[in-house]
Amino acid sequence: MHRHRDGGCQCLTTSGQLALTTSRKLRGMTHTPSAGHVKNLRGALSLYRVSAIITGVMLLLLCAEMIVKYGFGTELEAGGTNGFLALSPTGELTGLNVSTLILIVHGWLYVLYLFCGFRLWSAMKWPFLRFVIIALGGVVPFLSFFLESQLRRDVGGYLAAHEDGTVPKAAHANQLSGGEPGAAA
Repeated sequence: MHRHRDGGCQCLTTSGQLALTTSRKLRGMTHTPSAGHVKNLRGALSLYRVSAIITGVMLLLLCAEMIVKYGFGTELEAGGTNGFLALSPTGELTGLNVSTLILIVHGWLYVLYLFCGFRLWSAMKWPFLRFVIIALGGVVPFLSFFLESQLRRDVGGYLAAHEDGTVPKAAHANQLSGGEPGAAA
């Protein structure tokens, strides 16, 4: 093992591979996750990915519903006098208001999305601003799809570097002492 100075921080290298401190700093990761959290990251990432995609799809449906409702003055109803599934003028619905159902379902799925994002954010020990951006993914159209891809790459890269589920000794010892991740112990 030898030390290498890169981007203003010392990185430990083993077999010619640089530690991930530089990429962690660029991606906003301030601490190395503990060894116990590494095992849970795969589950947290999978749950986040599923919730991000479902919430993103529901948000797009919600946006389409808002355009139809406020742009054309109609709402989607099921089982009304106009047929099984129909667009009816706002205020004249006789069946189940599917537009309201989309609102409610998106709201509850957004709560699930926030929980999954928080779980991933806390396991990776990212700065708070990163959680705010993750939270915006459930209310800004298409952002959840972009974030899902970006976070899959970030966390996947970290997991690939720690295949055996352990944190490198120097980084773990340094984390316990409160030092900067990747700095020489």
